[in-house]
Amino acid sequence: MIDAEFVRVMARYNEWQNRNLYDAADGLSDADRRRDRGAFFGSIHATLCHLLWGDGMWMHRFAGLPKPDGPISGSVDMVGDWPELRAARADMDAAILSWATSLSSDWLVGDLTWYSGAAGRDLSRPKATLVTHFFNHQTHHRGQVHAMLTAAGARPGDTDLMLMGDAV
Repeated sequence: MIDAEFVRVMARYNEWQNRNLYDAADGLSDADRRRDRGAFFGSIHATLCHLLWGDGMWMHRFAGLPKPDGPISGSVDMVGDWPELRAARADMDAAILSWATSLSSDWLVGDLTWYSGAAGRDLSRPKATLVTHFFNHQTHHRGQVHAMLTAAGARPGDTDLMLMGDAV
């Protein structure tokens, strides 16, 4: 299915795209970042908080990083201050890159079992599928943020993986 090199490319893409969106969001006022824009989590800020929370949950499961506080419903308020959120995002992206860099393809074989708060029970799924979900979840919510930023008048940069340059 996937191998460690795929994970490394996607980790680099994740960092590149998060920087892209945060740079675009820097040009908005705090009120504009927090304005409810009709997305699933409402605002740009709330969606970015949820994405950070989700990445933290998966990195807890994959690499033993500290588990984020609270349930999914509280993820939208995870970090209230914009500079603090931006710094936490950079730290998470560095942790994801570090994990991906040290990952062996052998780790992707077999299942991972964890308690899912969303499902309210233990789940067990193939690790390769879960890692694919991890990156897909990021892309899904970044797409929402990109749409909200564009509607707010911000102009994020390129998003196509093939345009990432030498990092691919």
